[in-house]
Parts: sequence; C-alpha cells; structure tokens
Amino acid sequence: MRLPVLMMALLAPALPALAVETPELQRAVGAAQAVGAVHTLRQIPEACARLEGTFTGDAAQPYRFAPVRTSEQCQPRARFVDYAKAQPSQAKGWKLNDVIRVPSAACPAQQAVVRVWRLPVAPTTERDGQGQSRIYLEDAKKQASSGRIPQVTMFAAQLQMEGTACQ
Repeated sequence: MRLPVLMMALLAPALPALAVETPELQRAVGAAQAVGAVHTLRQIPEACARLEGTFTGDAAQPYRFAPVRTSEQCQPRARFVDYAKAQPSQAKGWKLNDVIRVPSAACPAQQAVVRVWRLPVAPTTERDGQGQSRIYLEDAKKQASSGRIPQVTMFAAQLQMEGTACQ
C-alpha cells in the first residue's frame, strides 16, 4: 500500500514535464494515402486556405504539404504564417489547434503528422445590433493610413514524420 503512495509522491513533480499538449480539436487517424495522391488535410475557412499534402516516395522528403488558397473571392479573416518564422509555443500565446495523422498506404509503419497551431486575438468590443463585428471601408482606410492595422488570428503548421521508413 505504501509503494503506490511513494511512487506518486516521487512522480508528482515530473508530471508537468510529462504532460502532452492536447489539441483543441480531436480527430481520428486519417485514411491511408497512396504515393503521389494529393489530399486535403484540413480546411481553414477563416484564412481562405486548405492544407494539401502528398506522399512523395522520396526517402529524403517522404511527405510534402502546403497551404493552398481556396478562392480568389474569399476575404480572409485570419492569416496562415510560416512555422519556422512564427515559432509557435504555448508560452507565446499560441494554442495547439489540431493534430492530423495520415498513414502511408505504401508503408503502413510510417505516417505524416501535421500539427496546426492557432494564435487567437482578443475579440473587438464593438458589435452591431446582430452581435457581429463589422469592418467598414472608410474606417479601415483611416486605420491603415494611421498605421494602426488590427491584428488577426494566425495559423501555422508543422510537419513531422513518425514511424519507420520502408525499404
């Protein structure tokens, strides 16, 4: 009886270090994808983008993904930024938004893991009668000319390969 209590007392200080970041969205592992098949990983409508990926069959770079604009007419309310430049972390205010796992059909022991991070901004306090935050052209022009461009939510994504590569 004393051993479990002693183990908990010894492990308690290490628990925060062992804690795994839990994403805001929970999803199951995706369907296995063939080499060369372009597939959508995730839609990000507020950034007018979707993440597309493909297994390349190249041992040096087995998977490749990129954000793709969904429509020229779409007006983004968020930005998709480069992961290397943004360096998202919880300490900087970023939230782990989603973890997308895509297994390879050609090599079931290997999967691509894309982590999507989100940097939320504080909502504006000005709301109209419908509870919506509106942007009016003249007000936006005045704001931009004065150098006060409002911040928007940002997204960044990181790719990691997990598992063992097949020969």
